[in-house]
Amino acid sequence: MQEELRFATFNAFNLAPPGARLYDNLAPFTAEEYEAKLDWTAHQLDLINADVIGFQEIFSQSVLKEVLRRSRRYRDAHHIGFDPDPNASRLTPSVALVSRLPLAEPGSQLPMFPDNVTMPPGSRDPDRFTRAPLHAGVIAAPGVVIDVIVVHLKSRRPDYRSSDSGADPHLYALACLRSLVRRGTEATALRVLLTDMAHANRRPRIVLGDFNDVADSVTTEIVLGEGTPVGERMFDASQVQRRLDHQRHVGFSILHDTRHSTIDHILVSPEFNPALPHAIGEVVDVVYLNDHLNLGLPEASDHGQVLARIRLFGHDRNA
Repeated sequence: MQEELRFATFNAFNLAPPGARLYDNLAPFTAEEYEAKLDWTAHQLDLINADVIGFQEIFSQSVLKEVLRRSRRYRDAHHIGFDPDPNASRLTPSVALVSRLPLAEPGSQLPMFPDNVTMPPGSRDPDRFTRAPLHAGVIAAPGVVIDVIVVHLKSRRPDYRSSDSGADPHLYALACLRSLVRRGTEATALRVLLTDMAHANRRPRIVLGDFNDVADSVTTEIVLGEGTPVGERMFDASQVQRRLDHQRHVGFSILHDTRHSTIDHILVSPEFNPALPHAIGEVVDVVYLNDHLNLGLPEASDHGQVLARIRLFGHDRNA
């Protein structure tokens, strides 16, 4: 049995074909920029060397497949991803999952909110995620299937209406509030999905994703399930890791205006919290691959990658 498992989350930062216009204020990749980005991303994947990786900001699943072909470690890995509507006027980002572990069943999208969760009246797309989460069951060991969910919650980018702009501070504040409300609603929908999954499947769960908020924010704590029964809760892997050293812990996944913070998280269910009964493993440590953020490489992601090493307990839990 493979006793150590490695799970990672990787915001690829606009992984798209050359020449594709993604945003009005962003020039499309040139052929040279595209080649450099694919080579850097493939190299970073090999450096991470994770068994399961959740991706965000994938504008084309075929481009991600090309990255896997250029890697050394993932050419034969399982790839799960769903492209947006091909008839849409513009590409939109989605998530993906790559696994070197076998799959228990085909992966699926979860685009819709649960029936009891909705946005306030008048909201656009009130019943669905901005970017559909992805779910797959991976076989971690004989008799051990882990439900892996890849997410990318609503960004902090202001949600303007019609001709609004940031020139009016009042309209800017309202636009930021709309983004917060959507991210909070998506967090609530994800919390309900995780609870339902815990009851339906009775399997360990791991969430990989860009939450667009820090671990102790209200939205992330909603996903963690503060106040819910222990069996339904999730735990921040960085907080339950065995080797946590608060004096040396300098993990961060994003650098913005000289501020370092972590908005990319790996959450684990009680089965990987050794302080709780019936744990089947533990988070050994959490590693942040973020040197490229200080180097300012144009082909690199604007997020650091987060890697959690998880040890499954063998016959001797104290080994």
